[in-house]
Amino acid sequence: MTEMVFGTMPVRVGEPVLPRWWRTIDKWSLSAVLLLFGVGLLLGLASSPPLAEKNGLKPFYYVERQAFFGTLALIAMFAISMMSPTQVRRIGVVGFALTFTSILLLPFLGTDFGKGAVRWYSMGFGSVQPSEFLKPCFVILSAWLISAAQQLNGPPGRLYSFMIAVTVVLFLAAQPDFGQASLVLFSWGVIYFIGGAPIFLLVGIFGLVVVGGFTAYESSQHFARRIDGFLTAEIDPRTQIGYATNAIQNGGFFGVGVGEGTVKWSLPDAHTDFIIAVAAEEYGLILVLIIIALYATVVVRSFFRLMRERDPFIRLAGAGLAAAFGVQAMINMGVAVRLLPAKGMTLPFVSYGGSSVIASGIALGMLLALTRKRPQGEIADHLMRRGR
Repeated sequence: MTEMVFGTMPVRVGEPVLPRWWRTIDKWSLSAVLLLFGVGLLLGLASSPPLAEKNGLKPFYYVERQAFFGTLALIAMFAISMMSPTQVRRIGVVGFALTFTSILLLPFLGTDFGKGAVRWYSMGFGSVQPSEFLKPCFVILSAWLISAAQQLNGPPGRLYSFMIAVTVVLFLAAQPDFGQASLVLFSWGVIYFIGGAPIFLLVGIFGLVVVGGFTAYESSQHFARRIDGFLTAEIDPRTQIGYATNAIQNGGFFGVGVGEGTVKWSLPDAHTDFIIAVAAEEYGLILVLIIIALYATVVVRSFFRLMRERDPFIRLAGAGLAAAFGVQAMINMGVAVRLLPAKGMTLPFVSYGGSSVIASGIALGMLLALTRKRPQGEIADHLMRRGR
């Protein structure tokens, strides 16, 4: 029916899958993701050997593991990017059911690895953080529900998505994992706003977030310590923020030189949460700006492509994935320069971490699949016809 009303674009009959994928994929975004992965390996070579030495492992143990996890992430990204929006939606809905169930079981089967937050499953050879995989699946589910609500006689998808969002946020905050909880709530807010939410409702939700923040501050010592550390005028040079700030200042414009940085010997999370400090110290502001430009390329290109898309589900899901990807990068770098309180959030495709990089591969595969050029035409085609 859609094609009868709006018309179609020419389709190359019998075109193989790979040539069609290459012709329709956003090559700029794909290139930016591959470069980010390469930068992550480069920074892993600089930041992880001190930790490996401390733990009695081979110098490039963490780099080799990152390369292995990154390869799995790229395979997942390429495979999912070849799927149709319907297949992406199915993966997202099923994936949400599985990951949310695993989060419900964390208090009974999970571990905190001595970090005070039960967020992981120990697998013996490694660990899995289900909240990383929950994020892209939650975005897909929310976009599906809200887009379905826009249909004639559709379900109350906005209400359902809000109830699911609140439930997920409460369970993540109980771990506690306020960083992932805030990212989930933000991505839902983006989808809800683009889906036509009234502004007064968003203001009311923002008020609830503020109330929730004050409640968390009063009830959680973990949360309160991070907020107090962020608000204090003095920076303790012996803290992670202190080490990261000094490293960024010492790096200057061109950096102190490859392998000459010292922050990697002081920061226990130099290869994960604070890897941007290693980049700033050894390679300077130049590499940091390149990294920012690569993230911006993916987000901006994705939004421009989604603006021309007619399908409500594709627009909403793609916007939520792109916003979550970009904001997670902003939060990680903002923490390192003390623009935001510490969140314990990785830099997508750059920081070390199996769950993080594989989940990022899945999310970017979904985004690349949703931003491919479609044979049914773009919304601009229909608007031009109506204007004639």
